[in-house]
Amino acid sequence: MIVLADIADRDAFIGGYGKAAAALIEQHGGRYLVRAPGVQLLEGDWGDGSSAVISEWPDMTALRAFWDSPEYAEIKKLRDGIADCRVWAIEAPNRP
Repeated sequence: MIVLADIADRDAFIGGYGKAAAALIEQHGGRYLVRAPGVQLLEGDWGDGSSAVISEWPDMTALRAFWDSPEYAEIKKLRDGIADCRVWAIEAPNRP
């Protein structure tokens, strides 16, 4: 899963949403590969200066179990008004 987030209040985002989401991601078998501010936009019209998060999941079923869970629906409310997010779920081919 890839997330680009334009964050207005980084402390509130990290202390509230970020902390709660991280715990739930771990419970669902996900793990972070990247969590970093300072995206540099090379093409397109959105994302410059955003934060990027890339997480890895055992499979799309585990990711969707997290994303569609009632627990995550509540956690997402913690970012209301402080972050504008774009989220992609990508299923990568098996690697040798």
